Amino acid sequence: MGKLFGTDGIRGVVNAGLDADLAYKVGLAAAQVLSKDKKPGEKPLVTIGKDTRISGDLLKGSLIAGLCTAGADVLDLGTLPTPGVAWVTVDEGADAGIVISASHNPFEHNGIKIFNGQGFKLSDELEEKIEDIVLFGHNNVPMKTHGDIGKVSYVAPKASEDYIDHLESTIDSTLGGLRILVDCANGAASATAARLFDRFSKLRTDVINADPDGVNINDKCGSTHIDALAAMVKAGGYDMGIAFDGDADRCLAVDELGNLIDGDQIMAACGLDMMNKGKLPGNTVVATVMSNLGLHVYTKEHGMKLECTAVGDRNVLERMLEKGYAIGGEQSGHMIFLEHATTGDGELTALQILALLKESGKKASELFGACPRYPQVLINIPVADNDVKKAVMASELLAQAIQREEAALNGEGRVLVRPSGTEALMRVMVEAKTEEIAQTAAQRLADLIGEL
Repeated sequence: MGKLFGTDGIRGVVNAGLDADLAYKVGLAAAQVLSKDKKPGEKPLVTIGKDTRISGDLLKGSLIAGLCTAGADVLDLGTLPTPGVAWVTVDEGADAGIVISASHNPFEHNGIKIFNGQGFKLSDELEEKIEDIVLFGHNNVPMKTHGDIGKVSYVAPKASEDYIDHLESTIDSTLGGLRILVDCANGAASATAARLFDRFSKLRTDVINADPDGVNINDKCGSTHIDALAAMVKAGGYDMGIAFDGDADRCLAVDELGNLIDGDQIMAACGLDMMNKGKLPGNTVVATVMSNLGLHVYTKEHGMKLECTAVGDRNVLERMLEKGYAIGGEQSGHMIFLEHATTGDGELTALQILALLKESGKKASELFGACPRYPQVLINIPVADNDVKKAVMASELLAQAIQREEAALNGEGRVLVRPSGTEALMRVMVEAKTEEIAQTAAQRLADLIGEL
């Protein structure tokens, strides 16, 4: 992890770490790096999209100024989900795509994430080159003049329609007979979800939290606050509820009884269906170390293999590309269907699980609830900075405490302690036979970390 780029791009509170000056320098640097592979006189082309945060326009304007100053042309996609930006980048033959979003975080946060021309997150090597220019060499980036200055094209309506066309094409089902409730988190899905689901005329869809005002993104709604959606689904007699996060790269769901359907259960059901249809290479699903023990049990019982990576959809994707796997994701709802997308895509995931639900003829509780969920407790402990994270992870006292807790679980649970890749937090996760056991063990470890 660099000084600017974390596991999911550059993140921070706007004007308190992430500001217009930094965004301008990132634009300059990105254009400079991308120009090195272009022929003389040929300009790099960059797409740029954002979610609904109040600071999105501020950062977008600065990024575009930097890009154009250094000679890059820009396609302004307006408000579009993160995976939509990745897809349009490839579809338009652009050299890179930039997303302005802080995903599931509160509105005061924002971020800058860069995709390459193939729609994948930028490599560590290219991120380091951009970072070096931003921190040490931005004053040496040539300022273009005359006709070499980049120009901006505003293509938001066409880009979003093309993306919706793509999503619609990924399933062969009318979804007829299903009734769903969709929570857009007052985020980027507000611009696309209703239009997408309206394409399926026999699908009855109601949409909530699709009225963004710049500050209500993820505010008591969406995939990080799913209780209200669950209650409404149960009370309203819906077949399923769908919840996105702020940039719509995550999808969680609730069944007709109001029970959470998490990423592990989505992977379990979709993976089994793909295996039965001969579409699961290696009969393998890729998850992370945060995935529940229930997924491990389910895949083993149904003849599938499960490979786990470090936390982060970037790590999941790298494993999938390395070994040719087709499906992977995170418990949090980042799902990658590599046949259709290069990154986690919430709306794509929603279509896949709705098509599976329709085809199965089962209730959502029966289909997705077949993958058990062991009691899991996650405690986040605030820390000052990355140096503190490193010191905590190097602590011998913590290592010994983890060993004691694991021994006490006696093979019927697990412990995971890790630093957050995007926030100033340490995370303690414990799974056990009962929630009480998990909570007690997690709290002991959290208390120790707080004292270190």
